[in-house]
Amino acid sequence: KMVKLAMIQFKIKQDDLGKRLDLFLIENSQDVSRSQIQNQIKAGLILVNNANVKTGYLLKEDDKITWKKAESETTEIKAINLEIPIVYQDEYLAVINKPEGLVVHPASSYEGPTLVHGLLHEIDHLSSLNGEYRAGIVHRLDKDTSGLLIIAKDDKTHAILSDCLKKHAITRKYIALVHGVVKEDEGIINAPIKRHLKDRLKMSVVKDGKEAITNFRVIERFDKMTLLELKLETGRTHQIRVHLQFIKHPVVGDPTYGYKSDKVETGQYLHAYQLSFIHPYQKEKITQTVDLPDSFKNCLKKLKSNFVL
Repeated sequence: KMVKLAMIQFKIKQDDLGKRLDLFLIENSQDVSRSQIQNQIKAGLILVNNANVKTGYLLKEDDKITWKKAESETTEIKAINLEIPIVYQDEYLAVINKPEGLVVHPASSYEGPTLVHGLLHEIDHLSSLNGEYRAGIVHRLDKDTSGLLIIAKDDKTHAILSDCLKKHAITRKYIALVHGVVKEDEGIINAPIKRHLKDRLKMSVVKDGKEAITNFRVIERFDKMTLLELKLETGRTHQIRVHLQFIKHPVVGDPTYGYKSDKVETGQYLHAYQLSFIHPYQKEKITQTVDLPDSFKNCLKKLKSNFVL
């Protein structure tokens, strides 16, 4: 088996001066634990200014970190027919409807079939800007979230779409079923998010986190739950789920931020139902909308049949 190394580089900015190297890397990467990072520093896979340093090294201005990252054991991802629904496609990009329960791309912590395996079966060309393991992937959805994602077919399109995401020029709307009755008809949750200090797999609202803004609007109120439409202004990891937990209305069925008592077999009730963006080349606006998954619809039918004004 070949091990493929990907070089990742970081340049230290003012905000990060004096931070420990291992903590800085945890904040700026995913799927990696502190002990894994410390082992990689000791093994010489992570260098500062091309030199070996200790794990507790404190960052200085203009330091350049080089991280030789092993992408995975094997260098080839096989195409698997996962019957990924494509809702829009042209020669530059595609918009797909990701099923719930599907991880978006392979990672050291996950070996099973992913959306990338399924895309390789459906689409001839995918961008390689983020490496083979994230072929075509411009932005992500959590494993248990269903709905729309833009897929780039070439690197130039990928770069333009990434830039649009950064500038908030891609509108993403979600529908979520949450616990409790939300009193306000609409509102804005503005609460900074960063990786949880103790549980590295979770995110949390922390004062010095990255800016995160979610708009919400009530679609329908039930006895003990509320159906919300949500619009992302920023795209932090787990943003909607963390924000809804923060306002004490977690997503029903959320395995990480929800109630332990939830018994939902098909993932959480969170669905990315609408995506709007300006086409990178044709310049016209593309808006795609997809219906809720059957499991989500069935849950709402049950709630409506018990619904008493």
